[in-house]
Amino acid sequence: MTTAVSSGAKAGDFPMEYRPMPIAVLPMLAKPSQMPEDHDSYGFEIKWDGIRAIFYLDQKRLRITSRNLRDITHQYPELHSICAANGNMQMVLDGEIISLGEDGRPSFSRLQHRMNLSSGKAIRQAMEAVPVIYIIFDIIYLNGRSLQDQPYTERRGILEGLRLSGPTWQTPDFTRGRGPEVLAASRDLGLEGVVAKRLDSTYQPGKRTGAWLKIRNHNRQELVIGGWVPGQGGRAGRIGALLLGYYDATPEQAAGRGEPQRLIYAGKVGTGFTETELIRLGEQLQPLRRDKNPFHQKPPVKGAVFVDPVLVAEIEFTEWTPHGTLRHPSFKGLRQDKHPQEIVRE
Repeated sequence: MTTAVSSGAKAGDFPMEYRPMPIAVLPMLAKPSQMPEDHDSYGFEIKWDGIRAIFYLDQKRLRITSRNLRDITHQYPELHSICAANGNMQMVLDGEIISLGEDGRPSFSRLQHRMNLSSGKAIRQAMEAVPVIYIIFDIIYLNGRSLQDQPYTERRGILEGLRLSGPTWQTPDFTRGRGPEVLAASRDLGLEGVVAKRLDSTYQPGKRTGAWLKIRNHNRQELVIGGWVPGQGGRAGRIGALLLGYYDATPEQAAGRGEPQRLIYAGKVGTGFTETELIRLGEQLQPLRRDKNPFHQKPPVKGAVFVDPVLVAEIEFTEWTPHGTLRHPSFKGLRQDKHPQEIVRE
């Protein structure tokens, strides 16, 4: 059935096939990379230090899902007003929820204070202390029209025409070409880096096609927590360091080779924690204790306490050592939007 639907807001007024609004969309993913040589073929956006979120606006209703499709709508009440500001629109938006630190830069550590809350009272209290903003950088669906097969430039043009800007949501500009300049500017501002997106790329939900590239100013890696080493001295009775690892293959790759995934030891991290984080980590890890080592090989540390490998941490570091462990790692926070089985070395 073909129905004439006006998408409005400069989205293109022409007959098209009506598509119902999707119920669940996995975000398209970016590959870690260096600056592409043909950077004039890319659009460059700031890489925001937050959590990925898909917004489903159905007239006056809003639903928010994380990267792993977990419903997080109730956790961010201040973002719900985007519905009232956009009338009877039907949209599916891709973006990132961020929280700004005292220096005005996105802070993943600060956002941690909002990510783990569930009670209404705690969320309302945190809204005052740690407000959040939704940064919109893509549009997947608009008023009966699926935009997944449209090139990046077309989707971006539609998004800019909608002028989605409000007290808790923004649509930052992107830059065509000039990648090295954009990356240098992000470095000068103390930001995480940039994302390069091919101008002709379509939106591929849940895929890491290589059309999107993430170029960081600092090395970062998500890693699975497989245990901890008890603290000493000032940290006696608490966590001294976390034992970290990554899987040697994705679930699909492991199934293809007919062998289970193996958790590879990547070193330990003992810096970057606040006192509050140490207490919270201890509370979360204690129920996960196990006798069996979850790593493929036993970590070369004494007094290790092992846990079920279900928590994912974001780690910043300088480089990988020849032995395959992290050099100068620093804990940035937990990632509840990523499945541990998906964590492989980047």
